[in-house]
Amino acid sequence: MAAAPIALTVDEQPDRLVVTLDRPAQRNAIGAAMIGELHEVCARLERAPKLLLLTGAGGDFAAGADIAELRARGRDDALAGINRNLFDRIAALPMPTVAAIDGYALGGGAELAYACDMRIATSRAVFGNPEPGLGIIAAAGASYRLPGLVGMSIARQVLLGGRLLDAGAASTCGLVMEVVEPGDLLAAAHRVLDRIGRSSPLALRLTKAVLDAPGAHPLSDDLAQAVLFEGADKHDRMTRFLEKTT
Repeated sequence: MAAAPIALTVDEQPDRLVVTLDRPAQRNAIGAAMIGELHEVCARLERAPKLLLLTGAGGDFAAGADIAELRARGRDDALAGINRNLFDRIAALPMPTVAAIDGYALGGGAELAYACDMRIATSRAVFGNPEPGLGIIAAAGASYRLPGLVGMSIARQVLLGGRLLDAGAASTCGLVMEVVEPGDLLAAAHRVLDRIGRSSPLALRLTKAVLDAPGAHPLSDDLAQAVLFEGADKHDRMTRFLEKTT
C-alpha cells in the first residue's frame, strides 16, 4: 500500500484527477517526496487514463525545486534526470493535462507547467527560469519545451536573459490560454476540462499521440483516424449531431 501523501492532495472525480502541490510554507518547492508522489499520480493515470488538473496551494504554483535538496545533488543525480524524467512522464500522459497557475512558477515549477498540455494563469502569475543564477541550467525540459511554446527568441530571453514573464506577457506569447483573477482560477480550469471532457476519450488520446509524434506523420494520422472510423463512439456522436441539426 502506498504511503499517505505528504506533498500533494489528490481529488479523484469521475473524469479527472485534481492534484494540488501542497507545501505552501515552502511555496510548493519540488522535493524528493513530491517527485515520488507525482510518479504515483502518473502511474495511476497510465493505468486508468483521465484528465489531469494540476495546481498549487497557498497562492503559488511552485517556486522552484527544493534548493536544499538540489544543493546536495551530484553528477550522478544530474545524469539520472530526476526532475526531467518525471516531467517527461507527465508530458506523455495519455489524456490532456491542464496546469492552473497562481503566483510563482519558477525553475522546476515553470518546467512542470511547461510539461502540461495547457496552462491557465491568474493575473499575478509569474514564470521564469533563474537557474543560471544558481550555477546550473534549466535541465528538466525547458530547453526543448519552452521554444516550442513561446518561440526561440522569448525562450532565449527567459533561459539566458533571466526574463520573468508576467501573466500579460505569458498570454501574449501563447504560454497561457487564459488569464483570470485568483478567485476564478479553479473554476476556469474546470470549465476547460468540462469542454475537453465532452469529446471522445479515444479521439483525445489519439490526437495527443499524433501531436507528440516527431516530424510529419501522415500515416500515423491516417491510422489513428482509421481506428476511430471503425468505433461505435464516432457513429453515435455523428448520429446525435445529425439528429440535432435536422
